[in-house]
Amino acid sequence: MENVMEKVMYKVDEVIDLIQQNKRLLLSGDESLLKQLPKGNWIAGTIPYFMAEEGGVCTKDEIQVTEIPEYAEEIKCITYDIASIKNVYKDGYENGYTVLIIPGLSDAHLSFAINAPDYKQFATKPLIGWISGVQLDELSKVSPKTYFGPDAVLSDKNAVAMHVKLPTTKYAEISITNLFKQGYGDTIEFVESGFCAKEAIINGKLQNFAEYVTLKDIDTRLPLVADYNGIMINISFQNIDCKLGCVKFYAPVFTGMEYQLALPVNNYIEQFTDLIKQQGIEEVAFSCNCILNYLYSELEGKKTGNITGPITFGEIAYQLLNQTMVNLEIKDI
Repeated sequence: MENVMEKVMYKVDEVIDLIQQNKRLLLSGDESLLKQLPKGNWIAGTIPYFMAEEGGVCTKDEIQVTEIPEYAEEIKCITYDIASIKNVYKDGYENGYTVLIIPGLSDAHLSFAINAPDYKQFATKPLIGWISGVQLDELSKVSPKTYFGPDAVLSDKNAVAMHVKLPTTKYAEISITNLFKQGYGDTIEFVESGFCAKEAIINGKLQNFAEYVTLKDIDTRLPLVADYNGIMINISFQNIDCKLGCVKFYAPVFTGMEYQLALPVNNYIEQFTDLIKQQGIEEVAFSCNCILNYLYSELEGKKTGNITGPITFGEIAYQLLNQTMVNLEIKDI
């Protein structure tokens, strides 16, 4: 299991040198570093948290770099606003993959989270990516951003994507590493889709969801989990507002789905490493992990196998996910 590059954390001057060599790059780092970069074949998102060679780290001094493999035949970089992001699947190559970065808390973030399953050609082409963020104690002061390398333009509104064309001898495959499984407790259904829930049907009975979470003393570090045709999809808790009677989430809940609170994870690193082995993940071309995994499992200084990448405000594997790690592998046909 290895990345395309020998290392993944670089100083600004090193990244500038890579850009000037016309390398095709996926970048993540603090805004103060990214805005120093020249135009080139790259896209980026802001975040100071990473899975680095030495383990989980928070730094504003280095940029995390993933290089597109040399055998990739072609790339095209596109910016998407709230109106055009619906085209992100349609714009991808027939044989290849797309990496999408969306500014956290933006309208594009909300729109993609709720509407992606309705986009034309949804999930017909491999799409992976992440939601950009900032250092948590700066969240009320600084907005998450994306950078469009071909013009060296930053935005707190627009998503950026790199569509990559692969040779006919190779194909891209996306996997989701999710330690969470549905528990055996109450069955929860929501009466409205969205990032906020006031009412829910608990075991067939309509209740105020904030009141339910509070009275049951639910551990909100554990996500709600829904079974999407055998794939476990997490919905992470953001905030419980008892005054407004509302529970906010980091990803939208949907009507017509049954949710249950996840089973606890006893040893994240041990279980994570075991799951990676079970999944048979080999050469990782791109990966990202969730900030909530970093916080709740205390990943700082701990290695997540040999996998590196940004630690994010949300992961994208076809649609928005929470509390997972997503991986892109490129395999021979």
